Order: sequence, then structure tokens, then C-alpha cells
Amino acid sequence: MQQGDIQNRGHEPMAEERVVYLNGELVPNSQAKISIHDYGFLMGDAVFDTTRTFARQIFKLHEHLDRFYRSLKYMRLDPGLSKSEMAELTMQVLETNLPLLQEKSDYWVTQRVTRGERVYDGPGAGELKPTVLIECQPLPFAARAKYYRDGLPVVIPSVRRTPPESMSPRAKVHNYINLVQGELEVKAQNPDAWAILLDVNGNIAEGMGSNFFIVKEGAVVTPRDQYVLGGISRETVLELAAQLQFETKEADIDLFDAYTAEEAFVTSTSFCICPVVSINGSTVGEGHIPGPVTSRLLQAYSELVGLDIREQYLSHL
Repeated sequence: MQQGDIQNRGHEPMAEERVVYLNGELVPNSQAKISIHDYGFLMGDAVFDTTRTFARQIFKLHEHLDRFYRSLKYMRLDPGLSKSEMAELTMQVLETNLPLLQEKSDYWVTQRVTRGERVYDGPGAGELKPTVLIECQPLPFAARAKYYRDGLPVVIPSVRRTPPESMSPRAKVHNYINLVQGELEVKAQNPDAWAILLDVNGNIAEGMGSNFFIVKEGAVVTPRDQYVLGGISRETVLELAAQLQFETKEADIDLFDAYTAEEAFVTSTSFCICPVVSINGSTVGEGHIPGPVTSRLLQAYSELVGLDIREQYLSHL
């Protein structure tokens, strides 16, 4: 069976449990098993990408898949599926799972490819066959709703972001230990804080699945993408800012810039745009949540996706 030849493992689309695409089969979430010898588990040797739905409609799937396949190319991984096949399978998984989506909720939709399991003896010994997985998970609206009411407190850990000379942050890979270490340090100080790491030069880089922006003298500024994973949400905000005729910059942002900014916010697949209230305990600007530029961008993003992003979060308080 080829990777793209999808089968349903003895089930109707499961009314009681979400399904996962795993190596050519649709299986219940609880039955999706990967070997303990899979390189994605053993070494973090895997690539993934994640988009989300808005009111059950998937957002910028093709842009996410373009980035996914660039990451696969960087990691020299061949999923055995074309980009169009991956898109078709993604939509099958999503549509099968949509009946289980609760009111006012939406999904993360994720594709993952690992190096696979090495066979040590018998037929095919020494070979690796990639593991391909597509899944949906409900977005954590209840857990994150407070950030749209109170703003996101950002704390900068001592851990620095892995430099591009060691491993390019522009590839979205499973090896998140660098970001995890930064988050663990920050959560030990403040469980509600959001970790944003500096790069090795002392400039702001990124956080776990999130890009960082400031508003400085009216300009919308974000770190250069050589040092960060250029998020699709980040790209969307830059496009919306340009449409709103805000000046946009990709530039180094040091802590002085951050502390003296008029506004700050993070972007991510789940957050879209979330206002930052403080950085290392220092209030951003006048402390208004969201600030005027952030508010206009959030409104434009909401209009783009046909859903009030902030209200969707606040409705889960």
C-alpha cells in the first residue's frame, strides 16, 4: 500500500473519537501507535507543521504546506507524498473530525513526518521508511483566554535561541529542547508568563511556536527571519500592517527597544495576535490591552478570517 492509499481500519468515521492518518490508514486517535524505535521519538528527527481552522474552515493550508516541504527538504526527508496529496489527506482528516468539534471551538491541524523506524535485521535491514501522520487537536481557548483579557506577560530566560550556525530555526522540526529549556526556566518564575528567547547576539528571537513584534514610533517591527521560524501568522500580520499603511521592519530588537516600545504582541497559529502587557515585569507602553496599532491589526486579522479572534477566546473565560 502506498502512503496516499488511505484506508479506514475497520471503522465508520468514529462519532466518539477523533481519527488520525497514520501511514496510509485512518485510525482512532487512541489506536495511533508509533514504534519506540522511531527516529522521531529517539532523536527528535522529524518535521511538522500546523495550521488551524476558523469557524471550521482551514486557514492558509497551502502556505503551511509550502513551509512544511521546505523543512522536509532541509532535513532531507521524503514523505512519499506530493504536496497536493498531503493537502488532500489533510482535508480528509479534518472533515472526518469536524463532527466532533464543539461549538465555539476550532482545531489545530498538524502534519508530521519522522525519519521512521530502522530495521536492524531481516528483510530491509538498515533501511528507514518515514512515518507520516496527520492529526487534529482542539485549540486551548480556555487555558489562554485570560491573555486576551489581561495581556501576555513576557519573561526573557537566560537560555539563548539555538544559532543558525548550529541548526537553522527556519525549519520546523521536532527538536524543541532549546525552547523547552527556556520555557521551563520562565514557568518556574511565573507559571502564567510566556518565554521569549534572545538570540546569541542579545537580540529578541522567538518563543515556543510564537513570533514577537513591537510597535516603535508607529512602525511594526519583528526580528529578522534568519534567527527565527518565520510564522505564517507573522507573515499575515506583516501583510495586514502594510495594507493598513503602517511601516513594517524586520530588524534586530534588543531589550532597550522592547522596554521602550509603545506596544508589543506575539503571533502564532493559535493566538493569531495576542497583546503583550509586560516584558520582564516592565509594563509595555501605557499598559493598554490591546494598544491602538495592535487593536487595528487584530481587527484586520479577524476580518480576514471571518471571526472575532479576541471574542472567541474571551467567550471561554
